[in-house]
Amino acid sequence: MATASPQDIAMTEDQTPPPIPSEEPKYGGFTRFEIELEFVQSLASPQYLNHLASLKYFENPAFVAYLAYLQYWSHPPYTKYLTYPGPTLKNLELLQQERFRTEILSPDKVAELTEEGIKAGMEGPRS
Repeated sequence: MATASPQDIAMTEDQTPPPIPSEEPKYGGFTRFEIELEFVQSLASPQYLNHLASLKYFENPAFVAYLAYLQYWSHPPYTKYLTYPGPTLKNLELLQQERFRTEILSPDKVAELTEEGIKAGMEGPRS
């Protein structure tokens, strides 16, 4: 899926999450729900976060507002649709912090997050 430019991100104060899969309008053959699900799940990848930072997305106030809006994925009924809810929601939460949005440019930070993900995968889910 092609990434929109930061200028393409338009948010309004009253923006609401999309309906759970339904007969909503399609954009390029996909519903808004499907597009936002794919994007939010991509945030689980430290390398993708580094890529977005290198393109200066995290410096765009509209994109930062979009990341805040996406926090609806951390609440039912949306969480059940996430393939990797742990890293997805953790990184979405970290992206709310300006410091993290700057630090993710560092290869060391990317390596640290990657290592944490590998360890968490080896340990399995916590009870």
